[in-house]
Amino acid sequence: MAGAGLVVAAAVAAGVFWSSQPDTDSALIQVNGRIEGDQIVVSARVPARISELLVREGDAVQSGQVMLKLHDDAVAARAAQAKSAADAQMAQVRAIESSLSLLRSETAMLTQTAQAEVSAAQAELTRLGAVAQQSALERDRVKQLADQGFLGPQALERAQVATKSAMEQYNSARAQVQKAQVNLQNTRLAPQRIESRSAELQAAIAQAEMAQAKALEAASESKELTVTAPVNGHVVARYINPGEAVNHGVPLYAITDLTKVYLKAYIPEPMLGRVQLGQAAQIWTDSTPDQPIDAKVGYIANRAEFTPKEVQTRDERTKLVFEVRLYPTQTSQLKLRPGQPADGMIRLSPDTAWHAPRH
Repeated sequence: MAGAGLVVAAAVAAGVFWSSQPDTDSALIQVNGRIEGDQIVVSARVPARISELLVREGDAVQSGQVMLKLHDDAVAARAAQAKSAADAQMAQVRAIESSLSLLRSETAMLTQTAQAEVSAAQAELTRLGAVAQQSALERDRVKQLADQGFLGPQALERAQVATKSAMEQYNSARAQVQKAQVNLQNTRLAPQRIESRSAELQAAIAQAEMAQAKALEAASESKELTVTAPVNGHVVARYINPGEAVNHGVPLYAITDLTKVYLKAYIPEPMLGRVQLGQAAQIWTDSTPDQPIDAKVGYIANRAEFTPKEVQTRDERTKLVFEVRLYPTQTSQLKLRPGQPADGMIRLSPDTAWHAPRH
């Protein structure tokens, strides 16, 4: 939700009246006044241009309801760029995680295979070594017989060729053993490669977290382009028009918080000592004359003032009065609207029976 600068102020300037005498047959003080409420000023959280106004003065709004939309190309571009960068970093993390998982799963199998290859190559080398040795002995025997004239030169040549071939096979097998041993050594380095890849993964995760934080920040800034109502209430003022550019902190709307309405009235100075905070009260309105709203005294001014000019007689304006506020105790305050005239009854004794205001 887009943020709202919360500035509490009196919501309605309206006429207020009071009855200066308590009831003759009960310990009740009747007061008259108007419903007021705290105001919340909804302000811009980012510099942008007004693109769409969705509510106007007098409209009722619900908490979270979209009131206004702003537009700023730079904010939208930053949000898109930051999201793209965050997605790319996360893709890099997933790629490294996949390769690391594969490396770990292959390590044991590759080590076993390399050990088997070394064993097989060594066995083949031993076998070919025996063949080469036997071939060399046979060549020496044939040479001795050829020197004595018992065998011809062709027999000696065949023996020499066989011995050479056996040695070549033996040397090839020895090279294969060396290759298998190098391969085995490389597989034994796999834990080090896993450790290195794990460090690479941690670095990638850190970069992804930074990119994600930037993306969230940019998305939050972009979200501020949609301004929503912070509370249930009534729109009492609109300060901007479509197409206007606004800066951070510029007021956009004023809303009366319907959960914090009260009856504002006055009591004369002689009655001040009889009225106390927390005393039970009732609020009566013309719209629901048979449904009084339970309330309590929630505020008593600590300074007197002359009776407001809205009071009807000159004599009354010379008297000192004290402001009092009667706050509803239940959710019934939602029946009240700022500016609405109302009567209040303040009960001085808990044993006193309620009755409707007298006019």
